[in-house]
Amino acid sequence: MGAKLFCWPQGSPGIAMLLRALLLTGLLSWANGQEGQAMLPEEKSQIRDQIVEMFDHAYGSYMKYAYPADELMPLSCRGRVRGLEPNRGDIDDSLGKFSLTLIDTLDTLVVLNKLDEFEDAVRRTLRDVRLDNDVVVSVFETNIRVLGGLLGAHTMADMLRQRGERMQWYGDELLHMAKELGHRLLPAFNTTSGLPYPRVNLRYGVLNPLSRTGTESDTCTACAGTMILEFAALSRLSGEAVFEENARKALDVLWEKRQRGSDLVGTVINIHNGDWVRRDSGVGAGIDSYYEYLMKAYVLLGDNVYLERFNTHYRAIMKYISQPPLLLNVHMHNPTVSVRSWMDSLLAFFPGLQVLRGDLKPAIETHEMLYQVTKQHKFLPEAFTTEFRVHWGQHPLRPEFAESTYYLYKATGDPYYLRVGQSIVEKLNAHARVPCGFAAVQDVRTGAHEDRMDSFFLAEMFKYLYLLFSEKNQLHFDIDDYIFTTEAHLLPVSLSTSQPPCRGNNTEAATAVEEDLFTYTCPSTQTLFPNNPSFAKTIRDSYKYLTGVGRAFHASPVRGIDLPLHDHSMEPVEFLRSMGVSLTPLSEAGTTEAWGEVHKGVYRVKLVAEVTQTTEEEEVEPLLVQLISPPFLGRTVLTAGPAKFGMDLTKQEHGVKGSIVKTSPYTACGPIENAEELSGHIALAQRGDCMFAAKAHRLQEAGAIGVIFIDHREGSNSAETPLFQMVGDGGSTADITIPLVFLFSQEGALLTSALEDHSNVDVLMLPKERRLGKTTDKAEKPLGKMNIKFRLAEEGELEDGEEGEARGPTLQFVLEKGEVVLEEEEYKQQGDSCLTPGDDHMQCSYGQTVTSPPFHSPNDPNTDP
Repeated sequence: MGAKLFCWPQGSPGIAMLLRALLLTGLLSWANGQEGQAMLPEEKSQIRDQIVEMFDHAYGSYMKYAYPADELMPLSCRGRVRGLEPNRGDIDDSLGKFSLTLIDTLDTLVVLNKLDEFEDAVRRTLRDVRLDNDVVVSVFETNIRVLGGLLGAHTMADMLRQRGERMQWYGDELLHMAKELGHRLLPAFNTTSGLPYPRVNLRYGVLNPLSRTGTESDTCTACAGTMILEFAALSRLSGEAVFEENARKALDVLWEKRQRGSDLVGTVINIHNGDWVRRDSGVGAGIDSYYEYLMKAYVLLGDNVYLERFNTHYRAIMKYISQPPLLLNVHMHNPTVSVRSWMDSLLAFFPGLQVLRGDLKPAIETHEMLYQVTKQHKFLPEAFTTEFRVHWGQHPLRPEFAESTYYLYKATGDPYYLRVGQSIVEKLNAHARVPCGFAAVQDVRTGAHEDRMDSFFLAEMFKYLYLLFSEKNQLHFDIDDYIFTTEAHLLPVSLSTSQPPCRGNNTEAATAVEEDLFTYTCPSTQTLFPNNPSFAKTIRDSYKYLTGVGRAFHASPVRGIDLPLHDHSMEPVEFLRSMGVSLTPLSEAGTTEAWGEVHKGVYRVKLVAEVTQTTEEEEVEPLLVQLISPPFLGRTVLTAGPAKFGMDLTKQEHGVKGSIVKTSPYTACGPIENAEELSGHIALAQRGDCMFAAKAHRLQEAGAIGVIFIDHREGSNSAETPLFQMVGDGGSTADITIPLVFLFSQEGALLTSALEDHSNVDVLMLPKERRLGKTTDKAEKPLGKMNIKFRLAEEGELEDGEEGEARGPTLQFVLEKGEVVLEEEEYKQQGDSCLTPGDDHMQCSYGQTVTSPPFHSPNDPNTDP
């Protein structure tokens, strides 16, 4: 997202904007006392210094342990070199053996006023980095990270040189490198449509027999539509128009292929004929920066066509996708129906884009929803449901939420957003910092780390956090003279006057549409919210307890017990009565002296109540892959996750048996090369590069009788990561009839190792409860849900036979008949007390039941990569 609030030219007067009414109301009206308080300059300075220290730790670790590798592996304390580490699928397409993290970080050094380090890093780049490597890279990632990084660094170096203070030796070498890289990316645009290939070989291009790419037919909308800023800047700085012309043509194709009825675009498009491959439409992964670059292309280049296109799309987004505070994907041809009930974390950039457009109210609403999710889970999970539960638990230290926080603070001046930024800083230090940098979070529920620190963490996160806590006079340059790319690289807005717009870059005549206040004019908080300096808080408060986290605590002499009221629509009293609890108001109980002040709405529990544990998320029934051929003979059993499409193994009495064969290519994302060998066997395929459903279609057509997908994320395992269900790609999966299971990488390694050691390995795919050779051991039988009886008693009210026990308020657990209790001898070994959920020692009258942990669905089951 860009770094400035840009005022575009005054156009025809718009009609008054209709602000949508809030859909939800807050559960309580109190606010966290500190969040709304102003922040003193001393405290801002202290946090800013802390951010610089964190950056030094991350950047210093990369330079010490990883450079000249592309990225740092913070848990291993070494560099990630492509080809030397296990393949992670399309994640590795950003690695081109060109010191990615160094280039991506160059202009961050200037923003943080580390000018000596910047000059040294530029010299290293010119001395060490090569761009002609024989490696296949993502066109999109290489453009935004490396080309954008080189252009941003050149812009900073040129600025410093012109001031005469330093960099007098610099002779536009970074711009020359950028131009070389631009020419190496250009072959990707050699398609009939003008949409670029998703990958290119830096040395051999796309169509060369040595390129090892060029067979792809699809690309994502964002991949094709996020080129214009870098390519246009390169054209205007170098004088070679070819770059801007190709990027503009790709945008023209996407605009022409939009759905004319809804003005929405899909997620994946065919690069040869322009047909939509995936028709779901949203503002998150796959589309996000396409919308961002339409808006910013107008800001950077001054061409009205980009603003007109953005406004057309924005009206459609607010009409169909925006359901404040949610942003839900819809079908581009039938946009009144949501196609999924979860959101991905990449949409966190959108409030910042709305700020640039001036639409503050929905920006505040969505940002507050995202903040509440971070309060509940520490970080934004890669995907979360409309009930704000984890859908995919990974968090690779993405910066989009910090980006939107920065924009909202600059737009509103509300110190609340400084407190939000402070919470980001604290959580990064508490939950992501490791001795050799900062590590991505593998699952926000377990807190387990992943051995990766992506370059965007240094390129974006520290820029936005540092700028959030900095005043303009504390920066080495005027930030308002620049626009930020999607990777937060700085490009000068003066480029809009460097040359006229590209020829033929015109929008077709559009039908008359209703304009709002911000279609062509600058936003004004006074216009939006006249005489109301607390407008942002007024909007936020309706969403402050959306996830149920952070409600106020008020000291009270009455001890309370939390009950699962959020799972029911009944009022609390009715809910308790439905459970068989008889309640008496304290004012009527005749014991107000003992309880102290009477609190309105507080009742005393008179009878025994029953509490049933409820699972927070949908349970996933585990499947098994059992190795049954010699020498395993059923003794090696691997826990597997199911799919929501394909054969239902729970309905197969004896499971599905077959010999396993490794797919070629292993990801099964291209034509299957060993179809004859796979026919009649169970295929092994690696996760990554394309969708689960696409892999399943190809392998079923090749004759496979089943598929075992193996995770490409190094070190993942079923013991630490909850299982998830694979789902389709948004298209029809009804024709997939073979069974599909998923193994994490550690379990998958056992299977592939067995295949390497033995010429033939037979496996059985089946539900857990039908495991071959399973005994009826009572210890393995799940006990199901736990029913607990509790009774509150005051001193002197204990029943007969309890005189010898501890005095004072007692929580008494009573087991229903038939439930398993600990043997008396075993129970006594635990001592006379047990630990309650609140970590207070309470008298335990009886033993406790044990339940089997549920299997949750954390990972993103829709997008395989």
